[in-house]
Amino acid sequence: MDSRDPRYITHTLRDLLVQRVFQIASGYEDGNDADTSRRDPMFKLAAGHAPLDTDNLLACGATHSRLESALRRSDIYRMACALVEQFIAGYPCAPASITLDLDHTDDATHGQQELSFYNHHYGHYCYLPLLVFEASTGALVTAALRPGKRPTGAENAMIMKRVLRILRSHWPHTRILLRGDGHFSNPELMQLIVDDGNADFVFGLPGNAVLSRKAEGLMKNARGHLELHRSLAAQGIGASVAAMRLFGEFEYAAKSWSQAHRVVLKAEVLAGRFGGPDKDNQRYVVTTLRGPTPSALYQQEYCGRGQAENWIKQVKCDLKSDRTSASTFLANFARLLLTAAAYVLHQQLRQQGLHGTALATAQPRTVILSLFKIAVRVKQYKDRVPLHLPGACPAKALLALVCQRLCPNRRKSFMLASP
Repeated sequence: MDSRDPRYITHTLRDLLVQRVFQIASGYEDGNDADTSRRDPMFKLAAGHAPLDTDNLLACGATHSRLESALRRSDIYRMACALVEQFIAGYPCAPASITLDLDHTDDATHGQQELSFYNHHYGHYCYLPLLVFEASTGALVTAALRPGKRPTGAENAMIMKRVLRILRSHWPHTRILLRGDGHFSNPELMQLIVDDGNADFVFGLPGNAVLSRKAEGLMKNARGHLELHRSLAAQGIGASVAAMRLFGEFEYAAKSWSQAHRVVLKAEVLAGRFGGPDKDNQRYVVTTLRGPTPSALYQQEYCGRGQAENWIKQVKCDLKSDRTSASTFLANFARLLLTAAAYVLHQQLRQQGLHGTALATAQPRTVILSLFKIAVRVKQYKDRVPLHLPGACPAKALLALVCQRLCPNRRKSFMLASP
């Protein structure tokens, strides 16, 4: 609901959000870019305005700044929930199962931003936002800006409880698998998933003395296999190996857990380089899944979450989600959510308009340079707005295909070449 005094409103909330999201999706991530883009015919057309009229300019950067600063916690919460609802709306019916990848990323800060903290792991002051993706498509489920300190189990559970509640209101019988690194193997989040009754988790598990003792037998076997291969290679039998990796499993329950869970062990020994000593490299994964073998669960289920890093780079590097230079935390949270909405546009464009083309898996930056930042001549009539592309435009055939796919029931309104 717009709480502004209607007597002084020039730009509706819808117009402000459309302008800002399309601006970010087109590679103009800073709020003050609106001072120029407010006059651009294509941005005006995207907002539903007559593109060549001079008396209907879009909002300036100062207006967007005031909007960000005026948002309340309830507004931010509704925006984050809207992302989850949008993700659900992308399915024509409830899926049998989905996999959600959870990951944090650093968002460096360079001033006196509220709730910015020094993070020793990254070596600078930052925020540590959480992003949730669907594993098979890269669809963004939601995003949450966080302080720069390491998340607690209660905080992770609080965020995911709200996400799962919305998902369950639409998909009560969908099997949900949550994957994440060691930041998420905390008792509060694990218990939340167990209590759901129709969800599973695969989380990295930080090592400790108890786990090391349980892993020692398999680690000895790995060391012995590596030494055997080294000995045979010295005799000219077979090739030397750089590492030996074995997989095993055992039941384990930390004191803070309500029950024991299956822990999968990767017992790996890395051969020393240049005559140096071998190096142990054991890793642990805790899960509620019982079906997959230890090797399949680690290499396919757990390591598959690494793809989320590429999607985070698209949000962070291509769409500049780290433009969180506002002084207040809520304003910076709003900027993250607006960037998340821009990522949703790109992901949907790839999935619905660019499938089967050369840009089907392209990063947002490539799509922006190939399809968005190109010359076009805009004409305005009473009943239509033709867009004339140059005759030698290399993307005109692709643009025509995308328009046909996205608007199959509308008459052709784009001229592909100048007359």
